[in-house]
Amino acid sequence: MKRPYYILNDGRLSRKENTIFFDKVETESGPAARKPIPVETVDSLYCFGQNDYNSSFFNFLSENGIVLHQFNYYGYYTGSFYPREKLVAGELLIRQVRAYLDNNERLNLARKFIESAFFHLLLNLREHPEHITGAVEKIEQLKAGIETAHDVNHLMTIEAQGRKIYYDTWDFLVNWEDLFEKRTKRPPENSLNALISFGNSLLYTTILGEIYHTQLNPTISYLHESGVRRYSLSLDIAEIFKPFLVDKLIFRLINLKMIKPENFDRDLNFCYLNEKSRRIFLKEWDERLRTTIKHRQLNRSVSYKQLIRLELYKLIKHLLEEKAYKPLHIWW
Repeated sequence: MKRPYYILNDGRLSRKENTIFFDKVETESGPAARKPIPVETVDSLYCFGQNDYNSSFFNFLSENGIVLHQFNYYGYYTGSFYPREKLVAGELLIRQVRAYLDNNERLNLARKFIESAFFHLLLNLREHPEHITGAVEKIEQLKAGIETAHDVNHLMTIEAQGRKIYYDTWDFLVNWEDLFEKRTKRPPENSLNALISFGNSLLYTTILGEIYHTQLNPTISYLHESGVRRYSLSLDIAEIFKPFLVDKLIFRLINLKMIKPENFDRDLNFCYLNEKSRRIFLKEWDERLRTTIKHRQLNRSVSYKQLIRLELYKLIKHLLEEKAYKPLHIWW
């Protein structure tokens, strides 16, 4: 079975015949070493070290449909190698663009993404009713205004207000010494913000990898503005999955003391996960994506990662006018 590989050390990635090799550079903690990675086992590559590549290696990734995601020294996402698309469908592309250009249809899809996001935010909050009753009521009021939002910018304002209320509760939801205060992204100013940014980056790239295996174009989106060099469709779909994939994982890591405030490094005005905490997060993230549930319509077990692909298929059916899109509402 194919799976993602996480490369956390500095080194060189190359190919020989049908195998990817990672040559780790010699460091104070250990000697140089070579690790073979059979290409048939690779779903995607996540590279967090200072790595070297050559054109032959990227050609090999393209031939095998492997997406590579690069993160910088601080663990922040910097970009992806997105191979030439093999599942090209002209009709779907036309319909995807047409839905973006149709203000009513774009607003319809954007509403569904936000409605699903708020549904899952509220599920997280209702697990702690003793602390956050007021927050639930405020988000419910905002949620009621989604259907009457007059344009996408109005929706984005509702989403931002709801998220602020939600994040304001985090100091009650987790037992954490480093107070949250507010959401900051570029750069994250404290450890909770660093965890959210790291988790969201993993989710964006996971969704991007799933989009690659469909006929959807990742640059055409409905809630977020499409832009040059921006895979904005992954941002749309991420709104649905952030609360129960990223946020609940963060709650677990903190409340089980798997990650602690001392597992972060600080540099001037920002904070980032050190190597130890990054490894822990990636291990738990990988296990979370492989977690399975019994799907009610398919009557079989599917993984959380497969739920992302199924969400994309639902969007495709909607765009092709085969079945109206209904966003995910988790039931377990």
